[in-house]
Amino acid sequence: MARLSRPLSLTRRHAAALCAAVEREWAAALLAGCALFACAVAAMSANEPERLWGVLAAGAYALAALAALAGRRRGLPAALALAFAGAVIAPLAWMAATRTGQPEVGVVIRSAGMFLHRGTPYQAAAAIAAAHNVNDYNPYLPALAGFGIPRAVLGAGLLTDPRVWFGVVFALAFGWALKLSGVPRPWIWTAVITASPIIAYPLSTGGDDLPVLGLLCLGLALLRPGAGLAATAHGGGLAGDGLAGASGPDGGAPDAATLGLATRRVLLGGVVLGLATAMKATAWPAVAVALALVAARGGWRSAGWLALAALGVPLAVDGPVLLRQPGPVATNTILFPLGLTKIKTPAASALPGHLIAQAWAWGHWVSIGLILVAGLAIATWLVISPPRDERAAGWRLVTGLVVMFTFAPASRFGYVVYPLGLACWLLLATFGTRKAQSPATAPAATGAPVPGT
Repeated sequence: MARLSRPLSLTRRHAAALCAAVEREWAAALLAGCALFACAVAAMSANEPERLWGVLAAGAYALAALAALAGRRRGLPAALALAFAGAVIAPLAWMAATRTGQPEVGVVIRSAGMFLHRGTPYQAAAAIAAAHNVNDYNPYLPALAGFGIPRAVLGAGLLTDPRVWFGVVFALAFGWALKLSGVPRPWIWTAVITASPIIAYPLSTGGDDLPVLGLLCLGLALLRPGAGLAATAHGGGLAGDGLAGASGPDGGAPDAATLGLATRRVLLGGVVLGLATAMKATAWPAVAVALALVAARGGWRSAGWLALAALGVPLAVDGPVLLRQPGPVATNTILFPLGLTKIKTPAASALPGHLIAQAWAWGHWVSIGLILVAGLAIATWLVISPPRDERAAGWRLVTGLVVMFTFAPASRFGYVVYPLGLACWLLLATFGTRKAQSPATAPAATGAPVPGT
């Protein structure tokens, strides 16, 4: 028996060593790809902050790739530490200390100062009409100005830079979303995604989209059907309401505790999504997708609670400014991003929407019309075939954002962080939970939920 157990133990040890070697090789290859991307940014970008990030990140990713190959037990942790330090901490600290960054960082800081002194982050209509600088416009909604308040109150410094707090909010929201989705070691994976160029690149140079991205992931993750979402289906809804998660602990009708949990999760998800929409208009498509999900699984009553929370937050946060300055709000947050003001937004790319807008005089309206048609098509898709879980809703949102950014007249490649970031969460939620699930913990054929979900 001892002779038999020794070969078995050696076989398992060799298999584990082989798996670890394969993981190191894959990690090294991905890090090498990140290094090549950073080199391309350093060589090809005409933007000084982007070139600086490329120079610092390229060396860090290359060293991380070598560490992943050379190390055995501690190779991957060392590689992650090198990538995070060189692609996130070093460039962000240097740019914060030297006040280097994309113009949007200065816009957020200036809007925060205006909000503190005037009660609004936007200039008056007369000042906007006389503006000659594109940075005099503020295309962001009032809630985003909150990230500039530390700098406006305490002055320049590393911890008062808005990008630091962009990153903090993203990491907390994204990590929480991974945890709710059942991904093992969610905070390690959050560090991995943050250290990748998907997040590190925009975070170091600007980063205003990242807190919105994190909140979108978290808001959808809170609507997991396994959390009892469909238990609120008593209010009626679409066909098939309450098919999953609508039973109580004994398989019968849902009890009050289950209903309470479902309602709280719907409300909390609505609040999180509402906070995202209070920052940037790019978050509104997520509310539409979430409403389709909740209505399909939990009924119209649940959808009503979600709408109440999702609309209540921006009304409470942004509403006072909108009532006080409806004209400047519309000019800054709607007309300027669409390229309909006298000073055009510098956002540009080779995407179809921008090319159409630049092709002829009516190009802007053609591009806007294409967005409306695409939005109507996606809304029809949501009604005819609504998503049934948060992952399906996430992929619908990815599709909608890609279409919207593709046909936007003032689109820019930086918007790709939304579909890429959402895809990272969705892929980790899908494959991470499958890998972690063993036959002993797999759900039974009767459809019982996995413990902890």
